[in-house]
Formats: sequence, structure tokens, C-alpha cells
Amino acid sequence: MHVAQVNFIPPPANWEPDEVFRHWPSLPNVAEAVRGSGTRVSVVQLASREARTEHRGVDYHFTSVANALRPADCGRLVAQQLASLDVDVIHVNGLGFAEETFAMAQRMPGVPIVLQDHANRPPRWWRRPSWRRWHRVASGVAFTAIEQARPFFDADLFDATTPLFAIPESSSHFTPGSRATARAETGLHGDPCVLWVGHLNANKDPLTMLEGVAQAASRLPGLQLWCAFGNAPLRAEVQRCIARDARLAGRVHLMGRVEHARVETLMRAADIYVSASHVEGSGYALLEAMACGVVPVVTDIPSFRSFTANGRVGWLWPRGDAAALAAALAEAGAKALPREHVRAHFDARLSFGVVGELWTRAYAQLVGQRLRRAS
Repeated sequence: MHVAQVNFIPPPANWEPDEVFRHWPSLPNVAEAVRGSGTRVSVVQLASREARTEHRGVDYHFTSVANALRPADCGRLVAQQLASLDVDVIHVNGLGFAEETFAMAQRMPGVPIVLQDHANRPPRWWRRPSWRRWHRVASGVAFTAIEQARPFFDADLFDATTPLFAIPESSSHFTPGSRATARAETGLHGDPCVLWVGHLNANKDPLTMLEGVAQAASRLPGLQLWCAFGNAPLRAEVQRCIARDARLAGRVHLMGRVEHARVETLMRAADIYVSASHVEGSGYALLEAMACGVVPVVTDIPSFRSFTANGRVGWLWPRGDAAALAAALAEAGAKALPREHVRAHFDARLSFGVVGELWTRAYAQLVGQRLRRAS
């Protein structure tokens, strides 16, 4: 079976292929995971200029968009590239490329197309009639958690009979390592040592997280919170919250932006990973934390429910509920779920090997459906 994974978003014009792999690691990671499951994979990546390269057993075709003035032009460009590859299934990354995918499908009749959600949202209501027609070419759709499909089906953007697949958006190559060594390297400490990795914005909700930590402090007097973050529109509010709350004094450490290579060491040093996100298409930081064996205490949202097996591995709490977070932190700190247990769950349900196998099964199902209809 030969699968083409298609990416309609071009990288910056000055990036060479190696830089694309480095800056967009999920692009090669997922392709290589599928390749590792025994499926041949080619990647068609729209770009500013033509290039072709092979990377760890996967062929990459960088296709120039220089002459593509409209979305449909991009779809036809991809179809032209695919015509020479003789693929059995087309895997389109993102649900936001309906017009491009429709134009591609018109030139690839009979080839199953599976779309993968990447934290997408349904279009505005006035655009939906066109999108309904375009999305009818989809043979299947993949989400991190099936529940995430509901807004799209409520908007009638997919046929009710369209197959759905629950597949993690990606995975992580992080490993647990030595906690003692990581703490010596990073200076992280605490009993428990709690780590936050995420932007300081409204969706990540750091203010609810801080209130939950403050409430948990009476039951966990040794708790120390370490916050790594990138974009920080709420930084001033976060700093004011910490300054005026005696329960947080000396307990919260704002580390700011941290290089991704160092995040693994921070996670190895932590006991608990905390997230207050209201919405996540996936949750890369949570995947990385669980790969390191860190116990998750995260909001009760679809992707996090999927990753934690409905809270059987870690703790889930209602978003926006600081008291519930405090109770979850206190329980997690008291019960001390073994890191080996978290990592074993990751290996069994969330690893790249699992992701590759799930995709291979999905592709095979769609190919089988096409063959049955043709016979």
C-alpha cells in the first residue's frame, strides 16, 4: 500500500528541506511512524520552489506554488504531482483546505481521501454550503478524539456515514531518564514538583491554574510550580496574581521561553504536569510529559480524555474550576502514581509505533471499502 500525505501550507520561502524537518517535526515524525508500520509513504509538501528528497525511508516532493493563484490551483498542482506516484490513499493534513482537496479529488477519481483534523474549526455559516459540497469527497476523517468531530457533523459538513478514526495527532520521542539527574541540571525542586508548559493566554487559563495551586498549597506545603511559556499576553496579570497572593509567595517560578531541547529535561525533573486549557486539538506538551512518565493533572476536554484513558492515567478536572484543580493536585501529590505506569500507558496507546499502526489500519479500511464498491 502506498500513501501520500499532503500538506497545503507552504513553509517560509527561505527554508531548505532539512529546516522544514527541524522546524515542523510532526511532518517527518508521522510519515516515519507510518513507514515503520510497513506502509510506503510519500509526502507532497507545497513550497516556494521545487525540490525532492528522501529522509529516513520517506520520499518528499516539494511542489512550487509559484503559479497557484487560487486554492483550487493548489489542489490541481498536488493532483499533478500525485498522478506520477500511483498512490492508493491520500492523507490530507488539516480540515481547512476543503476547496484545495475538492480540486485535487476531481483529478484523482477513485482514490480514497482521509482528512486529519489539526485543531480546525467549522467555517462561518455563510461559507458552509460550498464546504459541504467540497467535503463530500472525503472517504474518512481523523480526530484525536471522536468527540471533536461533533461541531463538523452538527454543521452538516460531512456525510453521516463518513468513517471516523480516533488517532493521536502526533507523539513524542521524549523518554523518562533520571529524575535526580534532571533536577541537578535544571534546579527544579518541590514536593511535588509541578510543571506548566504553555502560553500565558486566555485559552491556556494560567489564572485559574494559579488559583488552584494556591488552594492546594495548604495540603501540599512543599509544592513548587515551574512555568515555561512562549507567548504571554497575560504575563502582567499573572505577575500581579502571584505578587498579591501570599499562598503563592516563593512557590511559583516563571521561567519564560525555554528551548524545546531543554523541555525534555524539565519534564524528567517534574512529578506532575498541569494544564488548564479550555480547548486543544491535541496537546503536544501533554504527550511529551507522559512520554517522560510525568503524572498529568489536566482539564477534562476531549483530547486530554483520550490521552489519559478518561483519567485512568492521571487526573482530569473541569476547566475553569480552581477548587477542582486543587483537589486533583492534592490527590495526585498524595497518591504518587508511578512514572513507570504513565510511561507504560504511553507506550501502549500514544507512541509513534501506535500512531503508525492506527494510520495503517485506517488506510487499509478505506482501500478495502473502495475495492468492495468496485467489485
